[in-house]
Amino acid sequence: MQFGKVQHPEHIDFTFPKDHSGTKEILNKAKKETFEIHIGCAKWNKQDLKGFYPRGTKDELKYYANQFNAIELNATFYRIFGEDQFKKWYDKTPDDFRFFPKLVQNISHLKRLNDDVRPYVDQYLTNAIHLKEKLHTIFLQMHSNFSPKYMDRVVKFLEYWPRDIKLAIEFRHTDWFNDPIVAQELYQLLETYNVANIITDTAGRRDLLHMRLTNGTAFVRYVGANHSTDYTRLEDWFERIKQWKAQGINEINFFVHQNLEVESPLLSKYIIKKLNSELGTTLTIPGESGQATLDLF
Repeated sequence: MQFGKVQHPEHIDFTFPKDHSGTKEILNKAKKETFEIHIGCAKWNKQDLKGFYPRGTKDELKYYANQFNAIELNATFYRIFGEDQFKKWYDKTPDDFRFFPKLVQNISHLKRLNDDVRPYVDQYLTNAIHLKEKLHTIFLQMHSNFSPKYMDRVVKFLEYWPRDIKLAIEFRHTDWFNDPIVAQELYQLLETYNVANIITDTAGRRDLLHMRLTNGTAFVRYVGANHSTDYTRLEDWFERIKQWKAQGINEINFFVHQNLEVESPLLSKYIIKKLNSELGTTLTIPGESGQATLDLF
């Protein structure tokens, strides 16, 4: 992921912000009896994750899915895959594995949520539902120039979206969060439709680290900078996850990106080990259930 990339991350103020005041209210409403956490990468491509796969690995998805319990599926942004492909992905993965596919760019970037997107939504969902119970949350990533002047399109899109399919949205235009009136209208809309407000943590766009949850789920897209600060930033995230868990959050979906994706499994392993050690989760530690060589720490 190149979004938010900077040349000198050591010059960035990575001070972790406090939660938005509305987040505490949301967590107070959350069901306290459940807690799930999914951690993974954005892709399983062997070329990008060089060094992650043991030599001779023939089926990358099958191996990946036995190391992680989820994938942020970015491939579905570029085209609508047929139902047969979704069925193959389903068959290759364990029972507890979950997919978080991105909506196709025709919807978000080309048609920009106008009324013409409905056929694309229908076609996409008709095929994606063949992931069955392994389809967790679909996410919509809006272009950075999609501003609040299009709020009416967001409203119509959410009205059309089927309520039984989980949805998360990433807004990238700064005015969605920096204009208090717009932000409050957006948060109320997402709460009404039970849509997760994606939190994006990347070096060059600190304004997107808004820390405002809109339901009992945190959907986090963490973008490392291939720099030593990546690990100190993960420490901050661990502390916030621990805080949210104590406050009763239902679910955390945390996906690790890098400008150079080769280190994504390493960062994922780092936070998974922290969670297992200090919060008692039982997530698989990548590289310790097979022959991968993720042994840098």
